[in-house]
Amino acid sequence: MTHDHDLVLRPTEAQTAAALAPPPGRTGGDLVVETLRGLGATTVFGLPGQHALGLFDAVGRSDLRLIGLRVENNAGFAADAYGRITGEAAPLLLSTGPGALTSLAALQEAAAASAPVVAISSQVPAEGLGGGRRGHLHELRDQAASFRDVVKSVHVARTPSQIPSAVAAAWESALSAPHGPVWVEIPEDVLRAETVIPQVTGVDATPHELAPRPELTALAAHWLEHAARPVIIAGGGVVRSDASGKLRRLAERLNAPVVTTFGGKGAFPWHHPLSLQSWLEDRHMTDFLEDADVLLVVGSGLGELSSNYHTFFPGGRVIQIEADLGKLESNHAALGIHADARLALQALLETVGERGDPYAPARVQLVLAEIQARLAGQDLELEQSLLASIRSALPPRSPSFWDMTVLGYWAWSAFDAGHPNTMHSAQGAGGLGYAFPAALGAAVAEPGTPVLAVSGDGGAMYSIAELATARQHDLDVTWLIVDDGGYGILRGYMTDAFGRTTGTELTGPDFVALAESFGVPAARTTAQTLAADLKKALDTPGPSVVVLPAVLRMFAPTHQ
Repeated sequence: MTHDHDLVLRPTEAQTAAALAPPPGRTGGDLVVETLRGLGATTVFGLPGQHALGLFDAVGRSDLRLIGLRVENNAGFAADAYGRITGEAAPLLLSTGPGALTSLAALQEAAAASAPVVAISSQVPAEGLGGGRRGHLHELRDQAASFRDVVKSVHVARTPSQIPSAVAAAWESALSAPHGPVWVEIPEDVLRAETVIPQVTGVDATPHELAPRPELTALAAHWLEHAARPVIIAGGGVVRSDASGKLRRLAERLNAPVVTTFGGKGAFPWHHPLSLQSWLEDRHMTDFLEDADVLLVVGSGLGELSSNYHTFFPGGRVIQIEADLGKLESNHAALGIHADARLALQALLETVGERGDPYAPARVQLVLAEIQARLAGQDLELEQSLLASIRSALPPRSPSFWDMTVLGYWAWSAFDAGHPNTMHSAQGAGGLGYAFPAALGAAVAEPGTPVLAVSGDGGAMYSIAELATARQHDLDVTWLIVDDGGYGILRGYMTDAFGRTTGTELTGPDFVALAESFGVPAARTTAQTLAADLKKALDTPGPSVVVLPAVLRMFAPTHQ
């Protein structure tokens, strides 16, 4: 009797011939590269360091495309965006100690946003492992421990034969729902040592499917079909799992209004009759959601921003579909369905019946009108006009990346992303300096498509070095820098809380002259000329910078 699990793949004639006659001079670094190529990688991000030179030498002898950034954290942001745009795992190559640790903030953002990044770091030579005994440069007592609380999984290879399996396991983890960053660590001597291990020609890392349990989707479908006032909150999980089409079909079948979280921008059409857009930081919207008798939350943990700073308390039944088990019912009691959003929405579509509700679009229009009426009384025409100018200049399918800046905060609520997976920000972890290096990663992922990055002057200073990267690789990124002479968001927070500011006012460079010193064309614009200047920059191949001197205001707090 033969069991399926007894079957093994027989090597092909070509694999046998390659195994018996490997090319001379191959190293542990080559095993990493061969495994990455076997898994489908074509592009890697990162920058070399002393202990990682064996890995970078192998990359240099391969057909992998290396996008070398100037700072490890920025390389991590670029890999993050590449993973978000392509849905593929993005290799991030790092050195030991300081180089590795500099990537932590980027990996935290990737974890919060479920971006698949495979970080591969060198380590001190294997004989020196174990707590500083040998005093190697860059040495940490336990380097992997520095990353274990940030990344999804940690994989360590201590011998050449462990490398293919460790890299493949990391790849599979990064792409299994929920997507996320993973960490691989290989000692310097293992990367540099010659190996007799045959070329890696057979490697599999098929991601695990996370399907919903049928009894849960059956109950959820019953609740939704018989609800009086169902509402859907669509989070980033809908975008990550490419489930926007299924979400729309379900919403239309149920006649259920849909609001997208800031991480789920573009998951539902902005101008659809059932679209509540993204006004989650507004009490009118919070009241509307609390009034739902059945609330379907898809791909969101209902964290701080998605719950209007934890002032949202559902009044009816909650169904939560979430791939991250730790986020299931973490903020609100619910019928928790641990599943990939795409598979769970498909299961609901196969079960739920039509639900008629001719008044749903009118209820949507009423709450949106209330929000607009509130904004109209706050003298915020400048901020809203800037978003309109950006939307008119940006091609419909072009990705945009927004830093933690006043205009970025506005965009969370008020910007029409246009399409799924086209608007991204650092709101997952909330660190500065995300927009420009992430936009570079997106430009690598979609060559020929213009990409927009939006930063404040404070956040821009985190990423100035990457103007060199943009120029070196001739990437189609337009960088809009809104210069208000400081950390505008923090200035507002401190003024409101303490009546004065400390540390928020910044001396900055002439961004136009600075960009031009890198060979990147730049222009200074105004609110009136922004649309035309942005369109010209976006239409021109290669990198460009547009600087807008402006002090912007947020809309009044609406979570009180």
